[in-house]
Amino acid sequence: MAARPLAIVSAMHEELHALLPLLHEPAVTTIANRRFHSGRLHGQAVVLVLSGIGKVAAASTAALLIHEFDASAIVLTGVAGGLGADVRVGDIVVASQTLQHDMDASPIFPRYEVPLTGRSRFDADAALADVLAASADDCMRDAEAAIGRSHLQDFGIDSPRVHRGLIVSGDRFVSTAAESRALVQALPDALAVEMEGAAVAQVCADFGRPFALMRTISDRADDDAHADFSRFIAEVASVYTRAVVLDALERIAATR
Repeated sequence: MAARPLAIVSAMHEELHALLPLLHEPAVTTIANRRFHSGRLHGQAVVLVLSGIGKVAAASTAALLIHEFDASAIVLTGVAGGLGADVRVGDIVVASQTLQHDMDASPIFPRYEVPLTGRSRFDADAALADVLAASADDCMRDAEAAIGRSHLQDFGIDSPRVHRGLIVSGDRFVSTAAESRALVQALPDALAVEMEGAAVAQVCADFGRPFALMRTISDRADDDAHADFSRFIAEVASVYTRAVVLDALERIAATR
């Protein structure tokens, strides 16, 4: 019986394209307008795919990965806006929990609670998150060599760090200081905000599959959130993703 693949889901094209050339024995399956790339990385069976933007697209992708490919676990990578006071551009946040910040079925259900589940927060798999965090720590130590000092300086990145905690998701690109402040006031332990993670976490919880989430901080979710976004993805985030994913796969292989 073929090994169940680990699903690696990229939020951005640049991240996917950073991994595709490394895929051995590649095969492409198209389902629901999504291209799923199966193969092997570091001897591990994997399937690579774009998440799509927003919670519905990401949830659909996650469900297909589990139902059609029997993915053993899902790892989602991408970028996010920083919310935590000490979370800076160029840092990495590995989720311990996720929450949909725009979920509000009150007064029937408490704000943020996903109706009929009795919960608002969905935990990441602790073991998988540990692996991602350890790999991200190594990536941070080698960031200057991998990306180049001048590129880091261009984005104001100095001594990047890894954080672990709550990442919140919603169907809105948070790009004003007022929106960011409102999120911090409502969810003071939130470290970062993005548009897909909590949806994928909910699907994985429904199917009983491990889930992990890593986000590179591209901005502070404020009025400058759009500045140099595409260049940051190409020159920083995709480099981080490739390094962290490959290192994590080596760590997973070493435990078998």
